[in-house]
Amino acid sequence: MNVKQSLQTRALHLLARREYSRLELEKKLAGHAETPEALSEVLDTLEHRGWLSAERLVEQVVHGRRHKYGAQRIRHELKEKGIADHLIDTAMSELKATELQTAREIWRKKFGVMPENLKERSKQARFLAARGFSAATIRQILACSDEEG
Repeated sequence: MNVKQSLQTRALHLLARREYSRLELEKKLAGHAETPEALSEVLDTLEHRGWLSAERLVEQVVHGRRHKYGAQRIRHELKEKGIADHLIDTAMSELKATELQTAREIWRKKFGVMPENLKERSKQARFLAARGFSAATIRQILACSDEEG
């Protein structure tokens, strides 16, 4: 088995477990490649055959995270994975439409009652911010009464 086949086999074993971005796969396989060109050629082949797909990775990340995190956190994760901005922007437009509802559900599960003082309000706001929700979304949730939504 030549090095190129070995590299492709390693990549396919990784991709069989979960989706990877090109950048992630490149980092994982870099130590096994004789040259950067050989690695690039293998990754190009995987993309051409549809085994390595940024679109599928975006779909998987968004689907897996949308019920736990806000758009900002998901955007950051996709950027870290080296996903192209236009794919991220497309995913974010879909997420923004449901972000308020998602944030409200997460808030309701964690707290369920409106904050009674500034300390509690700050705690709830920090929690939602850490989950990647925008300041505007957080304000909307903490300004609403529990009867709404």
